[in-house]
Amino acid sequence: MSAEKRNVLGRGLSALLNDDSVNTVLPNTKENTRNIAAKPEVNDLNLSSISEIKLAEIEVNPYQPRTEFDEHALMELADSIKLQGLIQPITVRKVNAHAYQLISGERRLRASKIAGLTQIPAYVRQANDQQMLEMALIENIQRQDLNPVEVALSFQRMIDEVGLKQEELGDRVSKSRPTVTNYLRLLKLPPDIQASLRDGQITMGHAKAIITINDPVAQLYLHKQIVEQGLSVRKVEEMARALQHNTPKKEGKKPEEISFQVKKIQDDLASKFGTMVKIKVGSGGKGAIEIPFLSADDMGRILEMLDW
Repeated sequence: MSAEKRNVLGRGLSALLNDDSVNTVLPNTKENTRNIAAKPEVNDLNLSSISEIKLAEIEVNPYQPRTEFDEHALMELADSIKLQGLIQPITVRKVNAHAYQLISGERRLRASKIAGLTQIPAYVRQANDQQMLEMALIENIQRQDLNPVEVALSFQRMIDEVGLKQEELGDRVSKSRPTVTNYLRLLKLPPDIQASLRDGQITMGHAKAIITINDPVAQLYLHKQIVEQGLSVRKVEEMARALQHNTPKKEGKKPEEISFQVKKIQDDLASKFGTMVKIKVGSGGKGAIEIPFLSADDMGRILEMLDW
């Protein structure tokens, strides 16, 4: 990444706020916390200084893209705040004389409530709804602990609600257009796979390999193998190529329907052999069972299970 690109990413939120103070970290001392508390109440003419605001007057950001917060990490931060006070002020916008909306710093806000604070130091900014959304999204995208699905959802909201094109979004967050596209494609995966990616059961590399398969059933099958067997990304890429090759191409004709009982047997066999199984039912009770394998070793594994 070039120095210019890094600067764009680093300037993201502060450029929107038009003030570098959002990135200021105050010295880690109780004395400085007391000095913050001594500052005057906010007023309309003083929108760049740190002000002390009652927690009860602060609403959470309605545009916050982050939905999950680590409870253990929140408790640790709350313990730190109890001992040393809040070092980094939050950022809010003023709604009326006694109401504010959070722009950034929800984790600090939550931890401060746990710590029992009644007031909190904050920067007060002027921002409309679109700016609020963009600030929140950029702040979250810049975080290091976001999972790929959260990043993808943030990218999609930037496109849908801020009106950015993929190339513009890439410039704004210092990522290439192909990278942005790869993240957005994650949102087309079945919910179960997205949940595993969100929880860290599979990696972005696994997900990118799964996406190359067009058939959702095959995607879910491969996802199950990853979770149960702990497959490497390289192995998953190999399996994905084989599955995509074996997946029938979509044609105008509808696939033959099978009964619930046959579908159940097909799924049970797939689970037993660890590969996709297809049962074809013909007339007169005739049919065939297809058990594909991915390599000579995989064939040996299946034959061994059949006591061959």
